[in-house]
Amino acid sequence: MTLQDTSSCPCGTGLSTPQCCGRYHQGEPAPTPEALMRSRYTAFVLELHDYLLTTWHSSTRPRTLAPDPQTQWKGLSIVKSELDSPKASSQTEGGSVHFRAYFKERERWHMLEENSRFVKEGGRWWYVNGTPVVVRLKPRRNDPCFCGSGRKLKLCCKE
Repeated sequence: MTLQDTSSCPCGTGLSTPQCCGRYHQGEPAPTPEALMRSRYTAFVLELHDYLLTTWHSSTRPRTLAPDPQTQWKGLSIVKSELDSPKASSQTEGGSVHFRAYFKERERWHMLEENSRFVKEGGRWWYVNGTPVVVRLKPRRNDPCFCGSGRKLKLCCKE
């Protein structure tokens, strides 16, 4: 799956995919943990499993990532993003991103909320791990859509 150059990036910045996460998918290092997290979310949307694996820290990276055709990622919300205070004894930088990602699976809506940890090594940020919580949502048809469009759910991402 790919997005056209004119389409808005799935991560929600409002920029086109090539101006936003697409450049990281092409090899440019993400400058912050939040930028890496947004690009990883977009990689889930676009099913870029190789990118997800290559941005995962080697100490926690799974061997493979199975495709999940049942999951339709619909929206992302950043709750908090921060860099760790530097430690004089450490050569690495760290950071964290608390986010909520909304998805639809088998006609049911869910929210994945995670506090993700990142580390910067060799000039690149890496996803280390997170503490995910998945909650089933029961939206009403007149609720705002989870994709962030501002439209009602019944007129937007109902499919």
